Amino acid sequence: MDRPKGRLVWLNNPPVPALLRDLATGNIALTHEAIQQEPSWRTTAYLRDLLMECDVLPRQDRRLLLFRRWLAERLAAITDPEHEQFLRYFAHWHQLRKLRVKADTGPLSVSTASEHRQQITQAGAFLTWLTHRGSTPATATQADLDAWHTENYATRHAAQPFLRWCMDTQRMPRLAIPYQATANPLPLGQHQRLTALRCVLGNETAPLRVRVAAGLVLLFAQPLTRVVRLTTGDVLDDGQQVHLRLGDPPSPLPEPVAALVRGYLRSLPAHVPAVNLSTRWLFPGRRPGQPMNPNSLLGPLRDPGVPAQRARTPPSGISSSRRPPRRSSPRPSATTTRPPPGSSPRLAAPGADTPPGDHTR
Repeated sequence: MDRPKGRLVWLNNPPVPALLRDLATGNIALTHEAIQQEPSWRTTAYLRDLLMECDVLPRQDRRLLLFRRWLAERLAAITDPEHEQFLRYFAHWHQLRKLRVKADTGPLSVSTASEHRQQITQAGAFLTWLTHRGSTPATATQADLDAWHTENYATRHAAQPFLRWCMDTQRMPRLAIPYQATANPLPLGQHQRLTALRCVLGNETAPLRVRVAAGLVLLFAQPLTRVVRLTTGDVLDDGQQVHLRLGDPPSPLPEPVAALVRGYLRSLPAHVPAVNLSTRWLFPGRRPGQPMNPNSLLGPLRDPGVPAQRARTPPSGISSSRRPPRRSSPRPSATTTRPPPGSSPRLAAPGADTPPGDHTR
């Protein structure tokens, strides 16, 4: 077992023996719903991961369970009953429905859960801000929406899904949601990418998992959040050529990265945490059944200049900062407005000479 002292420390944590005793004696039912009600959420989350990994509890998406726990606490802290009702309906009818559908296709990522928490937080901030202006969603005007987005747009634009939902459900008049560009880091140039790749391959003192993760980010223009969710089954080795299954068909791994990946796979069984022995994650984490948290790799990857996001423009040639246009619909929808060429934007960044555009998605 790796880090046995850490396991003993966890067992000596006062809530842990009490929780285990209550589960053993039946004081707490062995169900997700009962465990979800326990106050020490960190302890229960870890124990629930162990129980799911051992098939004692039915498997559910871990981040969806944590989001539901966070949502219940967030709604309980709201003092205004109308605000609480708005956010509860939005969360249950819109956010949770989307998350359940997405969780059915694969595990939710850290960024997805964080994004939906931010949307709830900013929706609550918008309702409070609107109340201070003496208004409500039903009486909100275009001037209110413009004023809300003018200050700190990078943070406040997270309320836009809530605004669209309010308009679609006729809780708010049909208004235009202001649109403003946000800064996107430029992808690495070819020279920078090759320099970072040489640094990664030549640094034999760095952990092998860091070198492999950095090589995959640099070679395939994949964000770190996707790289850590690869499985050992995504690495295909026929003895002559190593391929990585990122899509169909799999992509060939060039040397010396292929040799690096082979060496990493051979050493992997000795470095898998004891709570994750049955996992197939290429980068197993320290929580049962979970991959490595991408945040734990940010620091080691930043040293040689490897970005956490895309390291270059994807091979398809389509920039990740552009979205395909939505299909037109005869029914008006609360979509973000884009000013036509040659017209002045509704909401421009300070000092901007061209119409701004939202590329955050």
